[in-house]
Amino acid sequence: MTQNKEPPAEPERRERVIHTRVSERLEQELKDRAASLGVSVSNLVRNVLDNAFELVEDIVADSARVASSASSGWRAVKGAGADAARAGVIVGWQEMVLNLNAVCSKCNALLPRGSDAAIAIVTGSGDRPIMCLRCLEEIRHGEPDPEPEPSDRRRRR
Repeated sequence: MTQNKEPPAEPERRERVIHTRVSERLEQELKDRAASLGVSVSNLVRNVLDNAFELVEDIVADSARVASSASSGWRAVKGAGADAARAGVIVGWQEMVLNLNAVCSKCNALLPRGSDAAIAIVTGSGDRPIMCLRCLEEIRHGEPDPEPEPSDRRRRR
């Protein structure tokens, strides 16, 4: 008569250890932050790494959507002819709070999630560019819309 033996227990899965070198400043910053949160440095680093990849993926996805919208939105509407007709005409601007990261379609300023911005109200099915409030103020006050030189863009950010 054979006995019903249980299969051997699998060895316990162990987490892996990664060694890395950091500057003295970063080490102190990690220790200070961990102490303020009441966790070990090891747990802080593990949590940061766990969340970093997801955060980067979200930023890349948001940026790709914004870049696609911004690259065709403002310049197509400003242009003349068939491109402008397809893109629609900007009727006005609506202020909003961003739920995604964005880029101002006029000055290329970075607009983080949660910041105030304006979105174009367009005729037709054209893109709806997003604009920072500083550029929106220029429209309100009727200031001209020169295309900034690359050196001007850096100063405006």
